[in-house]
Amino acid sequence: MPSQIAARLKADVIAAMKAKDKERLGVLRQVQAAIKQVEVDTRVALDDAGVLKVLQAYAKKVRDSIEGAEKARREDLVAASQAELALVKSYLPAELDDAELAAIVDAAIGEVGAAGPKDLGKVMKAVQPRVVGRAEGARVSAMVKARLAGRS
Repeated sequence: MPSQIAARLKADVIAAMKAKDKERLGVLRQVQAAIKQVEVDTRVALDDAGVLKVLQAYAKKVRDSIEGAEKARREDLVAASQAELALVKSYLPAELDDAELAAIVDAAIGEVGAAGPKDLGKVMKAVQPRVVGRAEGARVSAMVKARLAGRS
């Protein structure tokens, strides 16, 4: 099944071309290239879930470049990368707030019967499918660790 996100991306590339918006067009083409690279590597047309994974990886790469630019005190690069990140985030589902994430983590802990930090893997395995695209892995892991620490 073709990806609706990729189709929206393609339409936005065409719109950016017509509007002569070079910055937006450049970012959208980079995202399209990243998606195409994964499709070529895996020899499979990506569905929405696959496209979301690529978008998340791309967003993480941009966040890392923002961090590096801030350390180097390159405000011009920081501003450009933040604009790029905002554009990429517009294709991702809305992020979970801490209360929603905590509720999902608590439900998963109850389902797998986790007793303490040693059950981190089981809980993460139960939580990840529910939060895919809506929360960063490091944030989910930190929340699970915090919740499990209180149970040991």
